[in-house]
Amino acid sequence: MRFIKIALFFVVAALSFSSNLYAQNDKPFTVVIDAGHGGKDPGNRGNNYYEKKIVLNIALKTGAILEKEKDVKVVYTRKSDKYVTLNGRANVANKAKADLFVSIHCDAHTSNAYGAGTFVLGLHRNKDNFRIAQKENAVIFLEDNYEQKYDGFDPNNPESVISLVLMQEDYLNQSIEAANYIQQSFVKYLKRKNRSVKQGGFLVLRNTYMPSVLVETGFLTNSKEGAYLNSKRGQTEISKAIAKAIMQYKSSLDGTLFTGLVMDTVPVETTSASTTSSSASATTFRIQIAASTKKMALKPYNFKGLSEISRLKSGNLYRYYYGSFTSYKTAKKAVSKLTTKGYRGAYIKAFKGNKEVSITHEMKSK
Repeated sequence: MRFIKIALFFVVAALSFSSNLYAQNDKPFTVVIDAGHGGKDPGNRGNNYYEKKIVLNIALKTGAILEKEKDVKVVYTRKSDKYVTLNGRANVANKAKADLFVSIHCDAHTSNAYGAGTFVLGLHRNKDNFRIAQKENAVIFLEDNYEQKYDGFDPNNPESVISLVLMQEDYLNQSIEAANYIQQSFVKYLKRKNRSVKQGGFLVLRNTYMPSVLVETGFLTNSKEGAYLNSKRGQTEISKAIAKAIMQYKSSLDGTLFTGLVMDTVPVETTSASTTSSSASATTFRIQIAASTKKMALKPYNFKGLSEISRLKSGNLYRYYYGSFTSYKTAKKAVSKLTTKGYRGAYIKAFKGNKEVSITHEMKSK
């Protein structure tokens, strides 16, 4: 019961933060890059490699790439070999009012395990997900009074995760979307084994009031993969893949096209004939309310009673939209309606026919 009360407190607190509707304001897109572990916490030591050193190198390289992009601000939780608590990492992200939090790690398991995986906060769906989260959460044992600091959270108890999930629920759809871009980047550009996007109870993601993901770049316990992760080449390639994915995610929010991004789209399916009859030359505005790897029926019971829902596929991700408006002002009013329905992460996108276009360009042309 104590967990639930604490969780509800943080959910309410989260509402005071911006809704991360990046497309609708002029502030830079802020990314917090979190190099896992550090200082007295070495992370895993598979094959005598140091996780804390490898992920710091990847984090700094990723940030350096992003810093060259206009309208992007990069914040680091650490830039040197120092220890930062899990709460401290979240505090950095919240203070920066970040649009995305990316925590970078290396995994450890059997010598045969290999591949990259990306996680968002959620209930453990299997023992392997729990194992990974348990490993990353165990760092709290290095802190004094960790029971009080983390409200009695027990890394070894799966039931402790229930309270965590409520805190990030508002940002889950966007977290999944960002995670999908990262995972697809690993597979498409680096040909890494796809360990897919999964959910797990990671404490570092608990108190971040923004879309948040945790990246397991590979297994140090695998001799070949460990050597790759420890190499300059491997760290450079991984950082480029992560940075590219982050820019693709940013582009999906603000409607701009990131160089090298090819959108794999199919015709939109909709519950209303009026939303598919738009002229290819006319600009319409739709409100994205969800993104998922699952193809859901376009029925009101799946969308809190809403009709006029459309679906667009991009890669392995299905995006779900509400309405089709000829006026941006009208669409913006509809966002308020969706907020009362519980879609606090809803944001507007512009289309010509079924093709997404830059919302910034369309606003300037009005």
